Amino acid sequence: MSESEGQLQDYSVDQLAGAVVLVLGAIAGLLQVIWMSKCHCKVNLCYIFRCERRPPTEEEMKSLKDKMNEKKQDKILKKEDKILQKEDEILEEQRTPRLIPKTSSGKPLMEPEPEPEPEIDKLV
Repeated sequence: MSESEGQLQDYSVDQLAGAVVLVLGAIAGLLQVIWMSKCHCKVNLCYIFRCERRPPTEEEMKSLKDKMNEKKQDKILKKEDKILQKEDEILEEQRTPRLIPKTSSGKPLMEPEPEPEPEIDKLV
């Protein structure tokens, strides 16, 4: 056996930091999955930090669902209001008044022509 078989290569500090971050991220991800699960669990961190999680009761779940539905309805109503406001803006832009030139006295230069009335003979 040669002496180089069991030795690690020389690694830099940034490589060590990357490895530490990966390990801590994996542990944090595992703890998050456990904590977000619906089961009863206790977390004890070296007797310094202790925490216990119990799943929500049916009453709490109903209230949470009601709150979620209210928020969804609020979002829908806000979106509808925005859409209606945009529609109103578009309609206002389309209702531009027809410009008729006026004289210095303020009277129109030319009166708009009235539409001709349909002849009764042509309608029958």
